[in-house]
This record gives sequence, structure tokens and C-alpha cells, in this order.
Amino acid sequence: MEEIEGEYVDYQRWMGFSSSIRSCRVIPAYRGSYRLRIYEKPDFSGHMMEFMDDCPCVSDRFHHRHVYSSNVMNGFWIFYEYPNYRGRQYFLRPGEYRRYRDWCATCAIVGSFRRVTEF
Repeated sequence: MEEIEGEYVDYQRWMGFSSSIRSCRVIPAYRGSYRLRIYEKPDFSGHMMEFMDDCPCVSDRFHHRHVYSSNVMNGFWIFYEYPNYRGRQYFLRPGEYRRYRDWCATCAIVGSFRRVTEF
């Protein structure tokens, strides 16, 4: 069976853990630049790194496993629980996230993230 981008035959194709969808959100069209800062401690403190591209493995580039705060300056981003865009997903729109709970995560582990570029 031929797969078309954006269509998924079953939940495992989008790296889901079950067939239920708990929430859904419309993402506004965006065609500008992307910029994101992540921090190793709450309230934008500690080691900081800025990104403008996708990151398949945060610990390889950031050298920390935990992201306690984040500042999305431009664009829309998705944080993933595990490397290679797997696990729970957290949608971040432009704004300040002083603690990981601000993006509704239950812990500060961010394995990967990517820009939302297709609408």
C-alpha cells in the first residue's frame, strides 16, 4: 500500500503509543524564520543554546538531557520526549516558557525537536 505524506494507516506510523488522540490543535500558517533558545535550568538560566533548525538528538548538541526552560522567538516548534522525533509531543508557539510545565510536560526531558514547516 502506497503511503502519502501526512496520511497514516495506523498510530505506530506517527510514533504514537496508542490509537487514541487526546488533543488536537490548529496551527496557523507561518512562513517566516525560526528561532528557539533552550536552557538547562528554569527561568532562562544556566547553559543556553540557540537553534534555527531541527534537532534529532538534543543531548548530542546541547550536552544536557534536560531542558528546564525555553524561549520561542520565531515560528512554531514541537518538542519530543525521545530522540528522532518519537514519544510524547509538545507544541510550542512563540513565547516564554519559564519551566517545562509551561509547555505541559511532566518532566524536563526533551529528546528532540523540530520546526513546524508543513501545514
